[in-house]
Amino acid sequence: MKVALEDLYQQLIMDHGRRPRNFRVLQDATHHLEGYNPLCGDRFTVYLKIADGRVADVSFQGSGCAISTASASLMTEAVKGKTEDEVEKLFEAFHAVVTGKRAPDAASLGKLAAFAGVAAYPVRVKCATLPWHTLKGALAGSKQPVSTE
Repeated sequence: MKVALEDLYQQLIMDHGRRPRNFRVLQDATHHLEGYNPLCGDRFTVYLKIADGRVADVSFQGSGCAISTASASLMTEAVKGKTEDEVEKLFEAFHAVVTGKRAPDAASLGKLAAFAGVAAYPVRVKCATLPWHTLKGALAGSKQPVSTE
């Protein structure tokens, strides 16, 4: 029985949506920020510990749909150990894929390529990108919550 690539991607998103990784408050966070999607009610806080110019640890807490929760979960796995510049490049690549501006490249995105299908559902793009915009704001030291509106 052959499993379609889209089915594998859907399974990955559902797995991370149901059992998110790094879902906790990071007690020794050096950065944190809340993000909110008023359209659907997704609300997350992203926590970062930056040490020696790298993301030493990252976590999130909050609630949202399967897509936003899975995006936050996979994001935390993808950015650990990266420099701020590497996180920014990953953000740009992810954003370009979920908005349909670029074809997914598993070599640079890894498991994050699973979100390529979101581009077909513009209303869900905000769900997938909310954790990323929140991460980006936290890295910039913003104190104002991020909103998708």
